[in-house]
Amino acid sequence: MDRVDEFHYQLPRRFGGWRPGAQRGLSQGSGQEFAAHRRLFDHPDPRRIDLRASVREGRGDWLVRIHRLRVAIPVHVVVDVSASMHFGAERRKLDVVADLVEALGYSAFRAGDTVGLLAFDQRERPDLFVPARHSRGNGSLMARMLRECRAATGPAPTDDSALAGLRRTTERLVGRGGLVFLASDFHWPIAALGELLEQFAPACVVPLVVWDPAETEPPDARALVALRDAETGARRSLWMRESLRVRWRESVAARRAELTALFNAHGMPPFHLHGRFDAEALTRYFLETAA
Repeated sequence: MDRVDEFHYQLPRRFGGWRPGAQRGLSQGSGQEFAAHRRLFDHPDPRRIDLRASVREGRGDWLVRIHRLRVAIPVHVVVDVSASMHFGAERRKLDVVADLVEALGYSAFRAGDTVGLLAFDQRERPDLFVPARHSRGNGSLMARMLRECRAATGPAPTDDSALAGLRRTTERLVGRGGLVFLASDFHWPIAALGELLEQFAPACVVPLVVWDPAETEPPDARALVALRDAETGARRSLWMRESLRVRWRESVAARRAELTALFNAHGMPPFHLHGRFDAEALTRYFLETAA
């Protein structure tokens, strides 16, 4: 059996629910996190009497310790499987996402959480839907589905088709809590994406920006380069001048800044997958954002 990476996610908010898990919950019960002292008369559980606090309180009431539960949450990963996600100089961007999804399945199982998969291109992809469930093999199943996924054939997408596909795909997640990973290269207009992100408000959303090094670093200068638009299939030849290489890098930096500004404005710092998946980097991401 191949080794599966694991990462740890701790979220900056509390969640409702009663199923035991690893995330901080809102409900009071037999957890380990101290919440408050209450009178034994109101909470008749003598096993939790705090003698020292009762004496210190000085009113003659017996006080019991109240704790908060740690609960399990639903985790969903929403993956863009449009044509551009099938590009990659060494590995497809979709294969990099599959590595993360396999690690997510293992990590969520260890944390007691359910995990499910949704996918979209210019439309919803029901053939790649996996309902959220707590299963040891769920991550491997989802990863295999993504690795075997091929780009859909059909008419060329319109400018807003990816966003429309994302909106239809995530309708079932609107208003629900938990954790949502949104994986895409975002090579489509994002002007209306902010409005859609607001609908996920009860959930913690982690945008995964998936780029390949061949996209961010231009080819060598003084060479004739044949380029093909992954979405439309349009081909074009360019003489790679040094000035064009400078503009290439400036465009990449501008797009990165645009995406970062959009996601930060909604309290969702993006995590970048640049040619490979690094489980330790994702753990550090959660430690920094949950602080």
